[in-house]
Amino acid sequence: MKKIFLYSVLVLLIGMVSCNNTDNSGAESTATASAGDQSVPGDLKPQHLTAEEFREKVWDYQANPEEWVYNGEIPCVVDFYADWCKPCKMVAPIMDDLADYYEGRVLIYKVNTDEQRELATVFQVRSIPSILFAPGEGQPAMQAGAMSKEQYIDIIDEFVLKINKTENNKSES
Repeated sequence: MKKIFLYSVLVLLIGMVSCNNTDNSGAESTATASAGDQSVPGDLKPQHLTAEEFREKVWDYQANPEEWVYNGEIPCVVDFYADWCKPCKMVAPIMDDLADYYEGRVLIYKVNTDEQRELATVFQVRSIPSILFAPGEGQPAMQAGAMSKEQYIDIIDEFVLKINKTENNKSES
């Protein structure tokens, strides 16, 4: 009986210590993300945005609350995520790959919904990951949930870059 009690206490203590470390790991990942923003060509990483940076680079929802006015020069994709979200962690390396793949054609941004609650509220993010696809012209679209790299590429090519793959396939035949 004593052994069961001791094991229970040990498991409880380990659980408490693990829960307390989640805040620290979030701080470490934020520091790592900041360092990762200074990327080397060929090793591009998505840029993490604050609400202020989002208003400057993507859409100033305070100046234009009723209409979408894209501020960027090239289209973008914004990944709304949280550090604790397992599907978000599965999407993160895909976004890294997409940043390299679309270098110079599409910007990949990331927004931590726990740190940037204002942005999560503006976009009514209820499920993460949620991805905002913003073409250079026209209205953006949101997609909730994790998808495969191929699915992201299809959406970016067809919706964001307006590449009509069916016409390209016909002309190649």
